[in-house]
Amino acid sequence: MRILYVTTTFPVYSETFLQREVRALKALGAELAILSLHKGEERFDDIEIDRFSKWELLKVIWLLPVLIGARFELFRRYMAAFFGNRPASWLNFWENLLGFGVSIVRYKQIQLLNPDIIHCTWSSAPAAFGWLTHCRLGIPFSVGAHAYDLFENGGDWLLSPKLEDASLIHTSTESAASELRDRGFDEKVHLIRRGLNHLPKFKPLRLNRKVLRIICVARLVEKKGFPFQLAIYEALMHAGIDFEARIVGEGELRSYLLSEIERRGLGEFVSLIGKLSFEETLSHIAWADALFHTGVIARDGDRDGLPNVIPEAMASGVIVVGSPVSGVVEAIEEGETGFLREVDDPNSWVSACQRIQSDDSICVSIRLNGRQWMEREFNAQVNSGKLLELMYRCVETTN
Repeated sequence: MRILYVTTTFPVYSETFLQREVRALKALGAELAILSLHKGEERFDDIEIDRFSKWELLKVIWLLPVLIGARFELFRRYMAAFFGNRPASWLNFWENLLGFGVSIVRYKQIQLLNPDIIHCTWSSAPAAFGWLTHCRLGIPFSVGAHAYDLFENGGDWLLSPKLEDASLIHTSTESAASELRDRGFDEKVHLIRRGLNHLPKFKPLRLNRKVLRIICVARLVEKKGFPFQLAIYEALMHAGIDFEARIVGEGELRSYLLSEIERRGLGEFVSLIGKLSFEETLSHIAWADALFHTGVIARDGDRDGLPNVIPEAMASGVIVVGSPVSGVVEAIEEGETGFLREVDDPNSWVSACQRIQSDDSICVSIRLNGRQWMEREFNAQVNSGKLLELMYRCVETTN
């Protein structure tokens, strides 16, 4: 199985799940050619990455008239899609334009590569590439449709026509799958979770939790709910709970968080660690007793699906306290695999922390249940095997 694996930027720090997917697919025998549409690295493990250069888009000047002349009906269809809907945002407009442009420029190279299937990891630029390439060459394409693609600013601008032509729609949460089914794509939608290539060590319960250790791993952006998280830390401080909290990640809210930590008098309790490697992040997770996830729906509609750090924490024996938004509720069952708390009720988070701090029996139960959920649902080899099997079926159906 020769797969043209198309993503926006590869590899990227905040998308380690794609790196694990690539490793698992390769281990399962798939022949992968990786196309990164925007920047990225030259190599990943032993795979050379095809990094598209924006300068190549200059070729569109003379290649587009060739496409129009040869496939006018196809061009007319695309123009109808372009002008029949309003872009979700200017970013989404340029993402789609990039995908189309790369497909036009790389037409001959794709013919030579002759992949069995094109796997587009996102519904934006990668799917725009896969859609046009499919229409010109008849190669089947699969599309990843996740929270960003569905909800930010109302979702991807050209999502419906892309998914109508896709052979397979892959999503990783039931909340996204339900949304896609509601939009009429029921038969193509397959829920396959992400996964870990190797399970982290399941650490023993730390018996002395007098000073509670809290970890948060997240980009410093609106949908992570940091103003609420700081209010929770403030409530813990006022309740007299000794704790140490570490926030791992970078983003546009860093300056805001630094000033708010100082204003609220949390400097003694909360520290911003910054961006770390995956291995370093896992070591910080293993340090913690609890992981906080205060996800919210951002003003533009963006939200998390199931953040990978949640099953990563569950695998390590760290108890998750999370907000009941999107896919979080698919992993966290109240009192069974973690705790669910509304972000605007800081006292309920205080109560959860008090239980984690003092109740060994509930901690033992939640930790074991969480590990079992992760082993059952979040194995990269197993889940990538399911995805690969579906790709085989798509190719067989097409042929």
